Amino acid sequence: SPASQNNEQGSTLRDLLTTTAGKLRLGSTDAGIAFAPVYSTGTASGKSGRTMPNILDDIIASVVENKIPPNRAPKINVKSEIKDEPKDDRKCIQDDCSKRYSDIQYSWICDKHVLWLRDHKNNNNWKLFKECWKQGRPVLVSGMHKKMNFSLWKAESISLDFGNQQADILNCKDSVISNTNVKEFWDGFEDVSKRQKIKNGETALLKLKDWPSGEDFKAMMPARYEDLLKSLPLPEYCSPEGKLNLASHLPGFFVRPDLGPRLCSAYGVAATKDHDIGTTNLHIEVSDVVNILVYVGIAKGNGVLSKSGVLKKFEEEDLDDLLRKRLKDSSELPGALWHIYAGKDADKIREFLQKIAKEQGLEVLPEHDPIRDQSWYVNKKLRQRLLEEYGVKTCTVIQFLGDAIILPAGALHQV
Repeated sequence: SPASQNNEQGSTLRDLLTTTAGKLRLGSTDAGIAFAPVYSTGTASGKSGRTMPNILDDIIASVVENKIPPNRAPKINVKSEIKDEPKDDRKCIQDDCSKRYSDIQYSWICDKHVLWLRDHKNNNNWKLFKECWKQGRPVLVSGMHKKMNFSLWKAESISLDFGNQQADILNCKDSVISNTNVKEFWDGFEDVSKRQKIKNGETALLKLKDWPSGEDFKAMMPARYEDLLKSLPLPEYCSPEGKLNLASHLPGFFVRPDLGPRLCSAYGVAATKDHDIGTTNLHIEVSDVVNILVYVGIAKGNGVLSKSGVLKKFEEEDLDDLLRKRLKDSSELPGALWHIYAGKDADKIREFLQKIAKEQGLEVLPEHDPIRDQSWYVNKKLRQRLLEEYGVKTCTVIQFLGDAIILPAGALHQV
């Protein structure tokens, strides 16, 4: 009957999504397209070889194509962007953007793989971001700290307000986790002499593991929570109420990932011999992530590199010319070194790490996944081998104070 046909096709966006709920599931394996992306487990469609649907247009397109009876012409012509995707999409998007978004201050970094939005106040940033996000690429937005109440995020301020709290603290050198007083962590944040020692007498390299997180963050730090929300980059996408934040508009029966926020704090890798250690090992997030560097501490004490020594360590990395120029700007404060890989390279990287584990005499169990287990920090020597033996290039990004790094789900990264 006409009534049942109308129900089958879906008369609203919610109906379109719910009629295919059985075929869709949350998550992404090809670097993600939209926030909390939805994708089909079916076979690829068209010549592109990519799984459909990856974005909202494709969800609607596939539903319209599959549900309208063959004896009725569709009233809506929904065009799939995937089928008409150009072969050299990177060049196409750059050439097109330079003409269409001349009012936006931006650059391309990391061999034109990462979009850098240089003016966080520009209300049109989201339009260019959308074009880049369709390609599943990381985005950097600088200057976010200028919108924040900086005094709230100082180490001594957090220690004073919450030093009596208990939390899990990870020693990144030996992977030992202990539950201890938060004040101990913050006391050594900028004073190396107050840092814990491990068995062999070395200074511990500590990380406060996601403390606090989610609802605990909001309840424990309401002022900082509000300051963070009002300072999010690209609020159309990143704000919990953003009109283009798909996670906020999914039907209730979807199981949503923990979308945070969470506070990630770690000591800097200050001593020269520690540079093969990361404070966040190589891993993948199941949802899209925005990471804002709200504070950079300057460590003091024996064994700590001087400012010039720290800059020299950064300069030894395979950096984009624009990032090298930022390092020489005295008004910029570098704080974190990121290595990012596209989701499509996950299988190659997994195979490479298992190969290295065998070379080092480590047991590789069938159920072991080096990426899921977050058991590796890929140092400079291994990054070079990964390029030479598997053709996987590392995207190296320096995160300066106030920088927001936005990563699509499925992108591998270490810090």
